[in-house]
Amino acid sequence: MTLQPDGLTLDISTPYGPVRGLRNADVASFLGIRYATAARFDAPTPVTTWDGVLDATEYGPQCPQLFSLLEQALGSADHPAAEDCLSLSVFTPGADHARRPVLVWIHGGGYTTGSSSMPWYDGTALAQRGNAVVVTINYRLGAFGFSGRSNCGLRDIVAALQFVHDTIASFGGDPDNVTIVGESAGGSAVIALLAVAAADGLFQRAFAMSPSINQLRTAERADEALAEFLTAAGASHLDELREVPVQRILDAQGTILSNVGAGFTGFSPCGDGDLVAEDMLDVAAHHAVPLVIGTTRDEMHLFSAFNPATATMTDEQLERHAVHHFGEGTATALGRYRAARAGASCGQLASAIQTDEVFRVPARHVAEARVDNANPTWMYWFTWPTPAFGGMLGSCHAIDIPFLFHNLDRPGVEQFTGTSTDRARVADVYADAVLALAHHGDPGWPQYDLERRCTLKIDVTSSVVDDPEAGLRVLW
Repeated sequence: MTLQPDGLTLDISTPYGPVRGLRNADVASFLGIRYATAARFDAPTPVTTWDGVLDATEYGPQCPQLFSLLEQALGSADHPAAEDCLSLSVFTPGADHARRPVLVWIHGGGYTTGSSSMPWYDGTALAQRGNAVVVTINYRLGAFGFSGRSNCGLRDIVAALQFVHDTIASFGGDPDNVTIVGESAGGSAVIALLAVAAADGLFQRAFAMSPSINQLRTAERADEALAEFLTAAGASHLDELREVPVQRILDAQGTILSNVGAGFTGFSPCGDGDLVAEDMLDVAAHHAVPLVIGTTRDEMHLFSAFNPATATMTDEQLERHAVHHFGEGTATALGRYRAARAGASCGQLASAIQTDEVFRVPARHVAEARVDNANPTWMYWFTWPTPAFGGMLGSCHAIDIPFLFHNLDRPGVEQFTGTSTDRARVADVYADAVLALAHHGDPGWPQYDLERRCTLKIDVTSSVVDDPEAGLRVLW
């Protein structure tokens, strides 16, 4: 490692060539390192060498996408986008031979939005706090990454993990101690990677935050979604779209995403029987890697809180919503939800039911299946409610991300979390849990089982609880 005279940059040697990064306080960052290249709709080609000193002082472009309101609010929509987007960034306390544990972050965004350069994902604080190396990666999104059975985006992630395995020792990391961490789509990618034989040995621990498990699809659904996309794009085969302008791809993608039901599984990993096992959840259940999995209490509030239909939902509408899930047990179910969410409006109760349907129940089913196969699994439940926006968001989807990274001072965080000093206590527990998993293979509370169902409840006052909201669990 060579510290430059200006004290701001440093050069290191890697097996693939020298890299120039930035020194920031006690953590060095190497941004936008290209780990692979790829032609449109093709598998990635790994990068294994470069000429001269690679400049890694700026983030690389993000995948072309239709930016969500969250990305726009955080300024990510202003960051350059290009199909040549397969880069990763490394944050390390020291580019030495210390062999620190490595955390690889897989961002969320429904497999259609997001990038590793979002401010909330800056790995500086987490790397410094835990004496760990943090890696954040880009992968292809939407039709570019998940058209039909291609699984290109998941192939990108495997290529990034291979790059980490081959080079991370040069950044002070241990290639034999890698923890994959992801939220939402990134969380379900963590689950999918458990079913990817090509990724075996590239990671040793896994941490899935609010995984959108229902987005993981069968090969048959992937074929159906491809037909829908091609129709929207005015094409009969993907090859016809290899050279068309990016905007034509995005316009067709937007047509698919405008149908919420079809769009949810329009672009996501599938069990193709090639890269990914056909029954990926069963294979994930049999994987022996230690897994932490959990959700926030009010996941769906992020999507429903500002929907006028939520504010005006009546008792009759709530009952119609609930009967779809609970049938003749609807009255009992609503009674239990009202007791568990005292003071909640009808719309908020509907959101609580959707939270369980989309996030909490699928996560618990993964944990239960792994327990049945005697594989180490832990569950957590993030319940800290944000006071922002008058408390409407509660403990919503993605609110926990800056707490895990301990990035409470990053741009845009206070807009969503407020400024309470109590936030630090929540961040301490959450960040230390993922760091404990990375360092020791155990996050620090009892493993999940089917008797006590021990769960770490993360809040201003965190505690281990047995079978939280058992009355709601048995409804499902």
